[in-house]
Amino acid sequence: MDVELTKQEIEQWVRETNEAALEELWRTADEMRRRTVGEAVHLRGLIEISNHCVRQCGYCGLRAANKGLERYRMSEAEILECAHQAVCYGYGTVVMQAGEDYGITRDWLADVVRRIKAETSLAVTLSMGERPREELETWREAGADRYLLRFETSDPELYNLIHPTPSARAYQDRMAILRDLRELGYEVGSGVMVGIPGQSYASLANDIDTFRDWDLDMIGVGPYISHPDTPLGRDECRKVIAPEEQTPNTELMTYKVVALTRLICPEANIPSTTALATLNLKEGRELGLQRGANVVMPNLTPVKYRALYEIYPSKACIFESSDDCSHCLAGRIRAIGREIGTGPGGRLRSNKKSSQ
Repeated sequence: MDVELTKQEIEQWVRETNEAALEELWRTADEMRRRTVGEAVHLRGLIEISNHCVRQCGYCGLRAANKGLERYRMSEAEILECAHQAVCYGYGTVVMQAGEDYGITRDWLADVVRRIKAETSLAVTLSMGERPREELETWREAGADRYLLRFETSDPELYNLIHPTPSARAYQDRMAILRDLRELGYEVGSGVMVGIPGQSYASLANDIDTFRDWDLDMIGVGPYISHPDTPLGRDECRKVIAPEEQTPNTELMTYKVVALTRLICPEANIPSTTALATLNLKEGRELGLQRGANVVMPNLTPVKYRALYEIYPSKACIFESSDDCSHCLAGRIRAIGREIGTGPGGRLRSNKKSSQ
């Protein structure tokens, strides 16, 4: 198949149902992955450092209005212990993720990043939501290597419905932060949910085309999983579209997006996500890795906190220890004939585009 896909061709592929055609898509994406990023699967140790959040996003169980959720914030000592575990397991990166929590201050997090960089050889990825440029700059100067900020959908109307905010420029503001991150020297990660209520096939195709426009270093795509304690889960906020145009939030649709993303962004690091494993615990991650992905994110969060980081319910592996998770994923990766990556596993750019 031709991998120089137009947006119209991308939309045709996300609508595709023919099994033979999809097998060709999987084969082509896997071959592109092999040629551009190799056989290594890089392990990013996830540390969910806080479930506090000031935002009211319509799909997320961490939203500020969810009063039934017990909140936590990890200590510096707990985070450092997780980072040292990552070294012991052979991971090259730790990913510190939180709700948009302003109890995590600029200077406190900068100190944590400095300690991780001083005491280990790990790359540090941050996912702290929308933060002011001066905070992002301080964390970059402290040694943070990468930053993840999903734009979730390229449809501004749908974005603003599911991200209520006083700003009329909400979608544009988030994209401006992605631009700031690139200017500050971060490796920039973003991504979308697949099958958000109100997301059309054309909108999803535009999401994928947006990945290409932004030349992202990391791209995370996962299925939308409903949380019952959210407006979107209760069907209170959504863009009304014709039912036949609604993108399904299925495992199959997510694999299509992973494969197409690999074809149009061949050098990007693409995870096979926990959400895929939640839909298919037996082989969801493996199938993602065989259809374009090259990263997995084993969970280092202490077990006592994992169930409280409930972006969506019934996440895979929330009761496994970090040790169990490490051994399980290593075995799964080797079972499909892939190798465990070493080092930080950053993007290797062959022809970097100019920033947006």
